[in-house]
Amino acid sequence: MRKRRAGLLSAAFFLALTPFLYANGVLKEPTASAADKAELPAVGSYENLKKLLQVSNSGIMYKYNTLALENVPSPVAAAPAMAGESGSADSPASYSTTNTQVQGVDEADIVKTDGNYLYQATNAEVRIVKAFPVNELRVESRITYENGLFQPLEMYVDEERLVVIGQATQAASAPAPTTSTSSVQAYKIGIPWYPEKQTVKALIYDLADKKHPQLTRQVEVEGQYLSSRKIGPSLYMTANNYVNTYRILQEQGEIPGPIYRDSTQGDGYKTIPYSDIRYFPERIQPDYLMVAGVNLDDPKQKMSINTYLGAGENTYASKENLYVAVTEYKAAPLPVQSKESFAPEIIIAPTNEINTNVYRFAMDQGTLTYAGKGSVPGRILNQFSLDEHDGYLRVATTNGEMWRTDEYTSKNNLYVLDNNLSIYGKLEGIAPGERIYSVRFMGDRAYMVTFKNVDPLFVLDLTKPKTPTVLGALKIPGYSDYLHPYDENHIIGFGKEAESDKDMAYYQGMKVALFDVSDVSHPKEKFKTVIGDRGTDSELLYNHKALLFSKDQDLLAFPVTVYEWTAEQKAANNIRDYGRFTFQGAYVYHLDLQSGFTLANKITHLDEQDMKKAGDGWYQTEKNISRILTIDDTIYTVSDSYVKAHQLSTKRQVGTLPLTK
Repeated sequence: MRKRRAGLLSAAFFLALTPFLYANGVLKEPTASAADKAELPAVGSYENLKKLLQVSNSGIMYKYNTLALENVPSPVAAAPAMAGESGSADSPASYSTTNTQVQGVDEADIVKTDGNYLYQATNAEVRIVKAFPVNELRVESRITYENGLFQPLEMYVDEERLVVIGQATQAASAPAPTTSTSSVQAYKIGIPWYPEKQTVKALIYDLADKKHPQLTRQVEVEGQYLSSRKIGPSLYMTANNYVNTYRILQEQGEIPGPIYRDSTQGDGYKTIPYSDIRYFPERIQPDYLMVAGVNLDDPKQKMSINTYLGAGENTYASKENLYVAVTEYKAAPLPVQSKESFAPEIIIAPTNEINTNVYRFAMDQGTLTYAGKGSVPGRILNQFSLDEHDGYLRVATTNGEMWRTDEYTSKNNLYVLDNNLSIYGKLEGIAPGERIYSVRFMGDRAYMVTFKNVDPLFVLDLTKPKTPTVLGALKIPGYSDYLHPYDENHIIGFGKEAESDKDMAYYQGMKVALFDVSDVSHPKEKFKTVIGDRGTDSELLYNHKALLFSKDQDLLAFPVTVYEWTAEQKAANNIRDYGRFTFQGAYVYHLDLQSGFTLANKITHLDEQDMKKAGDGWYQTEKNISRILTIDDTIYTVSDSYVKAHQLSTKRQVGTLPLTK
């Protein structure tokens, strides 16, 4: 997915000082009453912001014992700031939807369908394509952004509206520096000067007339896009906003806080006062986390906006709560070297302490309210490392380092947090020396894949949240980057095959496996298929939205770039050798529990000239298929250049639509 992640400032130096700052009274631990009320301390004022940022200004050390925050008011809770049904000849009987983590919680993507139209977001425009019936395949309209001040990233579609989320550049520049000295100093030490403000903008269009979508509302918050969710008419967005610490500490005047805008409340931008900005005591980082909610059905309801000093990294959402996970690093002290010894000693440092802090926000009809914070040892992999079930939050983490062979070697864990986000149950020390490659929670079970030389698939029992246990494990070559439920007793793994040479494992082609967990004590690999050789890759391995799966249709499809060994390479059998490019497009499989994976079709948008120009390698082009979806018996493959339609039952191509002008 084409996202610009927030430029998270390297703050390891400052984070290592956090315990010292607490010990010397610079930072105050939240009181028990505050924690019980799910409250966070407020920045309070611009002077307090400067004091909180002082310790991380280009490595400059300040006198910590002289710093003290102004008295600020007691913190208060943050204010409220798909499948289609049976149809007729004029409407589809069924259509695919975006592959999401939680049923009922929609996730934005670059291609969507409502069963009649396809919607595609590119770098410069949004295309609305008439897709059903397939004999009417055409571009219905284009929403363009030719001024370059807005780049579409993802979108949502429902029966009434199209929501386009993208990165915007505000035309009005930030306040000019009060002196010329600050900009000169910034230039000398290599700090870039950004006169524009970057915002995350959501554009809401009425789709009553597909030929002429009407822009009805705009909402935006300052920063870089992190993630979003949509539940019915409620839209929730998160963004990270870089704080120019150097400028704040050097300017004589006050620099305003971050900005936001809701067009239903006026065309102008509003500034968030420092009295409304909270901070995470354990993670004071020079970034703002912006969390916003909008009720799309009620234009009179103001956008809910919450701002925190400290950046977010991963987001997970249930139907009731949004969670933002942040990694907290605490540098371990080095062992003291003997002063009597003139020879340098070999110092093996203990591993740094790494925790994951999870912040919860209650969601209600477009309103977000801070609702608590929890912390677990280790670091998470991605959004699938978190899951809410029956009032508990389950979190899978890895701590330690894979390269170590002492007590600080990597270990994998599962923690169960209660409604107060306190650790209620835990299972630690899984697969020492390995790290988590994928996790999937399914009700009272969890599936965890770790890897170093082989692929252990662990089946975990979460029936008793207080005491999670390992039910069984399967060790096979390779690993899975993404796990997808097939049914209650089977799960599909997408990853890479691997072969070992002595103590080193080398990944090979893309591996797709169906695991049978009917006997939880003895899970087994029921079927598998391997695509290509070393170098083969797929967006699905790092973005679950690239998957098309329908158990009812026995259908599995995803985009893939295939590299294969030549005859000479096969004879040499060097597992370190990369293959040569042979294909980019969609692999379409028939999948059932009797026959396993049967390759039903291979669809590409590349022509003969493209293949000749490719040579041994290939790269991202406008003809690369990125998404695959279905409407009734038609499978549509989408690239920036084409939409192609094939009949599922016959594999016959029934439509081609060029998308470029």
